[in-house]
Amino acid sequence: MERISEIFERYFVPPLGAIASSIYLQAIRDAFIIFTLPLIIAGSLFLIIANPPIGALAEWLKPYQDAILVPYELSFGLMALFLAFGVAHSLAQYRRTEAVQPGILAMVVFLIANVPVTDLNELKLGQILPSLGGQGLLVAILVGIGTTEVVYWFRNSRYTIRLPKTVPPNVKRAFEALVPTLFLITVIWLLEWFISSHTIIADGKTQQLTLPLLLMEVFKPLVVVQDSYPAAILEIILMMLLWSVGIHGMNIVTAIALPFWLTTISANATGGHGIVTEPFFHIFSHLGGSGATWPLVIYMLRSRSSQLRTVGRVALGPAIFNINEPVTFGVPMVLNPLMMIPFILVPIVVVSINYLAFSLGLVHVPIVMQPFTVPVGISGFIATGGDWRGSVLQGVNLVISALIYYPFFKSWERILVEREEQATQKEADPARVAVKPAKVMPG
Repeated sequence: MERISEIFERYFVPPLGAIASSIYLQAIRDAFIIFTLPLIIAGSLFLIIANPPIGALAEWLKPYQDAILVPYELSFGLMALFLAFGVAHSLAQYRRTEAVQPGILAMVVFLIANVPVTDLNELKLGQILPSLGGQGLLVAILVGIGTTEVVYWFRNSRYTIRLPKTVPPNVKRAFEALVPTLFLITVIWLLEWFISSHTIIADGKTQQLTLPLLLMEVFKPLVVVQDSYPAAILEIILMMLLWSVGIHGMNIVTAIALPFWLTTISANATGGHGIVTEPFFHIFSHLGGSGATWPLVIYMLRSRSSQLRTVGRVALGPAIFNINEPVTFGVPMVLNPLMMIPFILVPIVVVSINYLAFSLGLVHVPIVMQPFTVPVGISGFIATGGDWRGSVLQGVNLVISALIYYPFFKSWERILVEREEQATQKEADPARVAVKPAKVMPG
């Protein structure tokens, strides 16, 4: 076990740690959490109201559905616009430079990239709304990163306007941002002008091409592949391998895959049947936290090992809200070859069960995002738009997880009990002090 741990620490931890510390991934993660998650959650509530799980109530609300969905369309539906600001703002903070200007400029550039170069008086908001939401997430991330990097480069180059030190700082910053602002707006405007001069047949109708629509068509095969069982398995394995060496696997994978997950769940809200979404992992796979460790907390509360009992008591409260760092680092699961096996195996099995249940229509696919801290049972019902079978699926996953974890837990418990008994025996043995005979002085 120690040898395997040494191999992980020597060959896997350094490169994975470098990936985890990437300022781009951290900026994307922060932007999603700070700038879009509240809007997504709030907007999803209106989606539930417009599509209640009770048939009679849904029929009664049908004439008012479009009106009820307005807050959803202007919050969840505009998340890409706010994500562009968030990515640029967060990355600028990591670059230790002024952050508000890149954020605002990123929003302007993102809008220019989404609006066809045409008479704006004839353009309706509904025409570009899809690309301001789920369809535009990839463009928003690229625009956010690109805007900050361009502004940062210009500020540190000679191609900028520099005013004397006597000029007020706010005025200086405004003029320093002028050159990169003109550069980015002009480049994106010319690019969008060229792209929007073409048309494309999408969803059975001819549409004027835009940059987000072009990228969606280019990456459509990738979106389709991502919403597949092999992709789900690959993502969960990567998450758990990262966690197994002490790196927050969900954060790393989310920073890369979340645009595709959100695109899928946005389509689900309008009648789609995508499976691999953010709730697919957070709500139905990470029960009690990454690795579905809820059953371990119950086992530890009755463990013969004092270490595990202590960890169990500490972990019980956080586990209710799907926080399992006490389990991950207290058992530990990290760099523990014995417990790493179920730590990776359980999520693979759970993901397989979930994918089968959703693909066969046994449970409604996720359509609502919510905080990962919503307790198990409630979260499954909400994520599926009020399908009680979502809660049942979570219960089945917990039972399966408990069965798989049990033999590994008992093996680890025996090892810890033996160590604790040996430590107790050492403390109980009296110290053996050699007493030298006193010397007899002559006379």
